[in-house]
Amino acid sequence: MNKVILMGRLTRDPEVRYSQGATPTAVARFSIAVDRRFKRDGEPDADFFNCTCFGKQGEFVEKYLHKGTKVVLSGRVQNDNYTNKDGQQVYGTRIMVDEIEFAESKNAAGSGDNGYNNNGSNYGNNNYGGGRSQAAPSGAGDGFMNIPDGIDEELPFN
Repeated sequence: MNKVILMGRLTRDPEVRYSQGATPTAVARFSIAVDRRFKRDGEPDADFFNCTCFGKQGEFVEKYLHKGTKVVLSGRVQNDNYTNKDGQQVYGTRIMVDEIEFAESKNAAGSGDNGYNNNGSNYGNNNYGGGRSQAAPSGAGDGFMNIPDGIDEELPFN
């Protein structure tokens, strides 16, 4: 079985091209940075993965994703080996994306705090394990947006 699930942020704006032919197909290429769960001194904090997706997913990437967007994706790992101009074999891997979704709200992405703040208005107020947690505020500040009626035609997914 070859299945991978990753969550990370785009490291640059996606590069999207369309195939030639009667029905052009979107081909989106991008890379994501995935934070390492456990970090050791002297080791990188994140791993970087090159990703490719086709068709509707490629169109979604072109329209809605940009550098810094946090996404969760699933797909498969594929060898990306080739021989360079000097005749040397270059080894690499690429994630072939089957599904991709936003991993945070647009509001959290634009706030610059990665969805966390320390002013007591977020879940738990950063009290890890045994600490007193504050309840999430209700109403307009709860992180959920009211979706007006009749907007279904404008949503990127159904």
